[in-house]
Amino acid sequence: MRCLPIPLWLVCASLPAQDPAAIFRKHCQICHSSDAENRAPLPEAMAKLSPRAVRASLESGSMKAQGDPLSAAERDAVAAFVGKGTAVRLETPGGLCRAGHAPPTDSTFWNGWGVDAVNSRYQPPDMAKLAAADVPRLKLKWAYGIPNANSAYGQPTIVAGRLFFGGADGTVYHLDAATGCTYWTFRAEQTVRAAVSIGAIQAGRYAALFGDAGTNVYAVDVATGKQVWKTKLDEHPLARITGAPKLHGNRLYVPLSSHEEVSPANPAYACCTFRGSVAALDAESGRILWKTYAIPDPPKPTRKNAAGTQLMGPSGAAIWSSPTLDPDKRVLYAATGNGYSDPSVSYTDAILAIDMDTGSLLWHKQMTPDDNWNFSCVNPNKANCPETSGPDVDFGSSPILRKLKDGRRLLLAGQKSGIVHALDPDRQGKIVWQTRIGKGGALGGVQWGMAADDDTLYAPLSDQNFRDPASAGGLFALRIASGEKLWHTPAPPPACAGRRGCTAAQMAPATLIAGAVFSGSMDGHLRAYSTRDGSLLWDFDTLREFPTVNGVKASGGSLNATGPTIAAGMMFVNSGYAALGGMGGNVLLAFSVNGQ
Repeated sequence: MRCLPIPLWLVCASLPAQDPAAIFRKHCQICHSSDAENRAPLPEAMAKLSPRAVRASLESGSMKAQGDPLSAAERDAVAAFVGKGTAVRLETPGGLCRAGHAPPTDSTFWNGWGVDAVNSRYQPPDMAKLAAADVPRLKLKWAYGIPNANSAYGQPTIVAGRLFFGGADGTVYHLDAATGCTYWTFRAEQTVRAAVSIGAIQAGRYAALFGDAGTNVYAVDVATGKQVWKTKLDEHPLARITGAPKLHGNRLYVPLSSHEEVSPANPAYACCTFRGSVAALDAESGRILWKTYAIPDPPKPTRKNAAGTQLMGPSGAAIWSSPTLDPDKRVLYAATGNGYSDPSVSYTDAILAIDMDTGSLLWHKQMTPDDNWNFSCVNPNKANCPETSGPDVDFGSSPILRKLKDGRRLLLAGQKSGIVHALDPDRQGKIVWQTRIGKGGALGGVQWGMAADDDTLYAPLSDQNFRDPASAGGLFALRIASGEKLWHTPAPPPACAGRRGCTAAQMAPATLIAGAVFSGSMDGHLRAYSTRDGSLLWDFDTLREFPTVNGVKASGGSLNATGPTIAAGMMFVNSGYAALGGMGGNVLLAFSVNGQ
């Protein structure tokens, strides 16, 4: 799946000293433009970064593979040209909780990505404490400016009145949910974009558990903000953690993805060797208990490309989303991405069933065969494009496990192909029904997630179209038992039409409470719909500047990779996702009824 804070460069060859603007036009315009379907932040979004942040990305961050071949002077020149922002010191962040601040005692929570083990993204009334009748009266209570960021990443976790989320520069924040004041911040080695989980790791000791873009997993003491342990899961230089780790009991299940599909744009890159995986860690110590690769067989030499570079395969099957757990049957379900290189294997664009205790693969079900794709496929030379090139319609969202009234169980999976699948998890993933909700494509279909109650599945549609921005988006309600479409609400025309990155695509995962479903849009709007008929209940435009409780200048943008989280009568959402051609921003917004 092409969902990265995507490259500043698409070629890795050392560049001669020249005008940085000319380098950008020659080597970056192909991706950092809304003229075509791209995955890269627009120049105006990158400009919010400081030169130091851009240089760090090229030297040790997500763009290290692109920065390594450049000289230090070239990296400095690029950083100065791209980054125009000013770094904010975090040692003394604004808005610190005052000494003696009474700690919250509320017992409600939205812990981790999908709110429960089965990733339903449904918050029941006793935890939400927000009724559908209250939704029209939701107003902004406070806003928090995320420092040193051009993109808002981590979906907020809410536990006992505390808020936890990660940031683009690797900072993890611990805030008071009611006021937005800061208890502590912790700095990870790289970007933390996956949701944080809170759990007991030792008697009386609670930790925030999360992963970063360097495949490091951390346990940080909730009371002090001090690191308890850190474990690195993968030595592949382009591996990363995008999907949120799932905590259950004393085990943390961590999915691994990568951005290796970017590097093959350089014909000299030996594509490709990464394989997606899931690892189980002991939550107390961080010890790896097992690690299972999505593609069991390691890559081997295949052919040489036109540049004489030895190619490798099979590769890919990144796991972009949080795994789904069935604790009763001790099974973990994970959805995989496309292949990066030949040969084709049956583990890409698939649902995997893995034994929670041993890591053994129980079964797998592929939805789109021969879907091998990398960034070379959009370059004129196509040197590293697989011979069995596919449409790039992998899974980026977590499966949802539901039990029907007749006792049957269904595993629900939304795909970028525009198809929603229902599988029988007790019959080796046999397809029960399939419903097409959109055209699908590389930025189409279901991107990041659906939501479900006992009877109905709610699926936001992306179908991003840069050439016809108003044609994208929409929200569907499907009957879980049969896949029947109950209603469909088209996306409103984007109010920001004409602004680069503004489209009606609804990429963000849905969030559900009794009677209302929330869906974010690339145009910056967060909307709530009636679950009865899809009528609009509430609409908030995040595409503006906000005064913040911590004094950091902040603005909203596209709503994309994370959805709102709800607990104790409040709702929290990050706005400003710069990747996938979206409009960048750096704000966390907190809503409550009448802003009280």
